[in-house]
Amino acid sequence: MSDGEAGSFGAFRISNFRVLFIGTLSSFTAFFMSTIVQSVVAFELTGTNTAVGAAVFGQGLGMVIFGPLGGAYADRLPKRRVIATAQVLSALTFGALGWLYAGGMIQLVHLVVSSFVLGGAFGFIGPARQALVVELVSVELRGNAMALTNVANTMSRVLGPFVAGVLLSVGQLGGTLAYGVMALLYLFSALLLLLLPRSVVREGARDTHVLADAIEGLRYAWNHIRLRHLLIFFVGVMLIGFPHVTLITGFLENQLDRSATDLTRMAFFSAIGALFMSLMVARYADSPFATRIYSWMAIGFGLTLMILSGAPGFETAVAAMVLVGATSGGFHALNGAVIARETETLYMGRVMSLTMMAFAGFSLTALPLGFAADRFGERAVLFGMGLSVLVLALVMGRVVARDSLRAVRATRLSMSLEPFDDDG
Repeated sequence: MSDGEAGSFGAFRISNFRVLFIGTLSSFTAFFMSTIVQSVVAFELTGTNTAVGAAVFGQGLGMVIFGPLGGAYADRLPKRRVIATAQVLSALTFGALGWLYAGGMIQLVHLVVSSFVLGGAFGFIGPARQALVVELVSVELRGNAMALTNVANTMSRVLGPFVAGVLLSVGQLGGTLAYGVMALLYLFSALLLLLLPRSVVREGARDTHVLADAIEGLRYAWNHIRLRHLLIFFVGVMLIGFPHVTLITGFLENQLDRSATDLTRMAFFSAIGALFMSLMVARYADSPFATRIYSWMAIGFGLTLMILSGAPGFETAVAAMVLVGATSGGFHALNGAVIARETETLYMGRVMSLTMMAFAGFSLTALPLGFAADRFGERAVLFGMGLSVLVLALVMGRVVARDSLRAVRATRLSMSLEPFDDDG
């Protein structure tokens, strides 16, 4: 099926994918609510970018430690069970934070520890959910389904900040309500999994140790040269550019003379741009142009971060955030599609866990970037991030384009060497 036949919403014809999409939207809405809520609470407790970075650092540390295991378990256990268990754990964590906030007992250490638990849970949820997508759709719709899954991610970037902003504006009860809603969203997503068919379990999975599976997945990704370059590209952009979200609170307070709560508005408009671009590029997720568009999105992301760093006022910063959201959203929406196209189903969970590690890296680099922003200013750090993303995108874009050209040449050569059929 061509991209024209599938359209932007081809995978929605499958009812099981629609159920999974709703669950994904629910859980990611809670996830992006937590980014806002945890950042605002951390900044209110201490007034520093470093504290915000520390809260996010805990999440990244959890992903780094548990992400490889999450990918291995996604390829050896029923994926529904893996996702549901991690989501229930996340719901309990948010419930505990809500109780602490309501009692006036919440401290930065609670935010860091809870972020570590949530990061570890996400290390299991992410790979299993993306591998489950592959089970529910045909090969012809795999790229489109992956792109639409990232559209759910992007839609939640709109809903999450909006809902978080509404709840946080309630007053003293705002934080408690926000944590409670996040817990309920995770529980709802877990319950929806009961409507899906039983997950496929890899044959002979119990014959190998989970650590051996994880190592085998790493070896597979490294030895597959096109897949290796795509993963380096994605992880690099995530490490350098995506932590910009943790600097926006300080950017508002220190550079634009605005309240930290305006973070919800900035995140909302960024998500609007991301949603629009994600829907645009989803149509081409299974096309030959997907990797080229992917590279151009990364280049645009670097340029728009540089534009954001020079915004003179709040209105121009909001406009720049729309562009930042559009380019980063388009890049992220196509990531699952271009990587899934290069990955064998047997290794899908483990390979997708490596893309989840990019989120871990982004969380980990948030802390040193927070230190840098407190010392050199948010504008200088944002500009440096944008310039670095731009250089990386230009280099890796050329590398993956060369890989694609070599693959086409190899295919043509193999076809030309096939023996003729004298009877034909």
